[in-house]
Amino acid sequence: MNRRDALKQFAAISAALPFANIAWAKDPFVVLNPAQKTDDPSRIEILEFFHYGCPHCRDFDPLVEAWRKKQAADVSFRQVPAIWDNPQLSALARLFYAAEVSGELAAVHSQAFIAVQEQKRQLFTEEQVREWIEGKVGDSAKFMAAYTSFGVNSMLQRADQLARAMRIQGVPTVAVDGRFLTSASMAGSHEAALKVVDQLIERVRKERGGK
Repeated sequence: MNRRDALKQFAAISAALPFANIAWAKDPFVVLNPAQKTDDPSRIEILEFFHYGCPHCRDFDPLVEAWRKKQAADVSFRQVPAIWDNPQLSALARLFYAAEVSGELAAVHSQAFIAVQEQKRQLFTEEQVREWIEGKVGDSAKFMAAYTSFGVNSMLQRADQLARAMRIQGVPTVAVDGRFLTSASMAGSHEAALKVVDQLIERVRKERGGK
């Protein structure tokens, strides 16, 4: 889902818009220029940009989770919610980071996709989120404390900065080592995109002199 479609969708959050091709390249990946710094230069950083209103992100999620579990110690992976100056996407990103910080991501992550896309739940306010997480998390007070915390506010700012710096125009998009971007629209499918990620990881390893 590209940025323009995402913004249209979140005028009415439940609309499942068709996947729009990103008019980037004929190749299965693009090279970022300039390259972006990663959090830990000793590892190969993989970022997945996504949001809970994106049907393709939901389809990609179990694939990328299975892929993540197979990676070597020199690879780091994290998800980055797309915001794109949209208040509703920002609210969903806050939900994601609150779950991550409070240790409840496993409990709510897949449920958030279902709530937004199938159940048409609005999870944009503190009250709406508090009601939704009841019975889903072990400590709802801890979750809501994270939801309104300075730390989560900082994470939202950082996520937005990353998406801008990497010029993310659609989701799901995967960034490799701050240098490359790939996606299903570039590679042909979600599975093909992950194969491209594997190839780029090997390329980075070789450039670093690794095996």
